[in-house]
Amino acid sequence: MPDLLHARQKPLHIVMNDRGGVVSQRKAEIQKIAAAGGRVEIRGRVCLSSCTMYLGAPDVCVYPTTSFGFHGPSNHGRPLGSKQFEYWSKVIASYYPADLARWYMKTARHIEKGYYNLTGAQLIALGIPAC
Repeated sequence: MPDLLHARQKPLHIVMNDRGGVVSQRKAEIQKIAAAGGRVEIRGRVCLSSCTMYLGAPDVCVYPTTSFGFHGPSNHGRPLGSKQFEYWSKVIASYYPADLARWYMKTARHIEKGYYNLTGAQLIALGIPAC
């Protein structure tokens, strides 16, 4: 019989009301969570901007009521040159499942002000696991 008291649990990263941040820092954080075999649960009211990159974590789930806000890459709100815009758009999209990545590259990355919002329920319908 396994020793359940001493069984190693995978690290749990709970996301609550995350308004985003620097894409390169988020990328490093997600890589660290993945390397540790961690699980990401997106539970808060909002997950905006680079927070949405958690959707690419190997073990992720979302709450149906969370609002996810997508927009294009920028330099702290200032537009990027076309080469940088393409590069960072592809980096961000690489953290999304294929259907969501295509939508992001076609639609959401062109949002410069505000967000294109999807609910957790909509993402669950696209195949993201529910918590």
